[in-house]
Amino acid sequence: MNTVGTIDHPATHGPAMRPFPKPESAMTLNTDNHASTQPGATALLQNRTRDMQLIPEAMARAHMRERMREAESEQLGHRVITARRMQRRAERASLRARRALALAIMQ
Repeated sequence: MNTVGTIDHPATHGPAMRPFPKPESAMTLNTDNHASTQPGATALLQNRTRDMQLIPEAMARAHMRERMREAESEQLGHRVITARRMQRRAERASLRARRALALAIMQ
């Protein structure tokens, strides 16, 4: 399902790209419902409502991304520690083999 504005496919249009209604003159006081006078106002209010409902999802997505980055860096750190430990073990085994070879040659 490729519906824009869901968890998998968030809406990517920022506020600068939305067609906002033009502000009316400050001299005019109109108590009527602006949604009935401006054709795009209802859709704009619905988009704002949907965007406000999607904010927690976006925050959760960012939080999960941060946790994944931390887990990956921690995993990389564990790999480095393991590699160093194996390197020291290999160096000790190499020294033991050298000593054994030197003892065999001297006898």
